Amino acid sequence: MYLEKGDDFGLFSPSPESYNGRAMVNVVFTGNIQQHVACPPMAADGRTVREVLDAAFRENPRARSYVLDDQGAIRKHMVVFVNGRAVNDRTGLSDPVPEAAEVYIMQALSGG
Repeated sequence: MYLEKGDDFGLFSPSPESYNGRAMVNVVFTGNIQQHVACPPMAADGRTVREVLDAAFRENPRARSYVLDDQGAIRKHMVVFVNGRAVNDRTGLSDPVPEAAEVYIMQALSGG
């Protein structure tokens, strides 16, 4: 949070990069997903992958069903990375997400 210059009331306003005093997480859907569903990059708040994805999908509900299955788990053809590491808990999405993290959501590639 920061104090806005010229604010005579001494009130604090959250900066665009923070929410509740915590740095926002940058969520990026790769181009191959955007061929199917429009998903611009966004800032989201959350301490776990579940919380971050829930926040992102509140802004873009169409993307939810493309990334998650009916039980809320990451679909088999999708992969989620937090700061360059693949998420371990694909069902509960309990992996921690640090402040100001980068979360990338992409289609998993396979083949031979």
